[in-house]
Amino acid sequence: MYRAVTRDIEVRVEPFYLEDQSDPEDGRYVWGYRIVISNHSDETVKLMQRYWHITDENGQVDEVRGPGVVGEQPRLGPGDTYEYSSGCPLDTPSGMMFGHYEMVTDSGRQFDVAIPAFSLDRPGLARVLN
Repeated sequence: MYRAVTRDIEVRVEPFYLEDQSDPEDGRYVWGYRIVISNHSDETVKLMQRYWHITDENGQVDEVRGPGVVGEQPRLGPGDTYEYSSGCPLDTPSGMMFGHYEMVTDSGRQFDVAIPAFSLDRPGLARVLN
């Protein structure tokens, strides 16, 4: 599990390979990831936007921006937790993702919350370190 905390908002990520949706012979590799966002602050926050920076093992970058997550813009009061799952296809058997959520407090203050960088590696993949 990967973890980052920004302004008492914790983001935990657990990626997993989706073998049944992947087709290595056709250059298609798919991962799912489960994200848990926990509000440890004393303010209510709303997740307005997401930004993802996705890099495959060849260095190809894809950036994704959009409103909310999985069609929702969750509002988290102090002590609340929000969980969702999503997925990411790649053309290579490994890659990485990171990003941020744009949040706003009830008082209108906007800030970004870091999503930790996490690795997408097909199970059993032989890795060579340079």
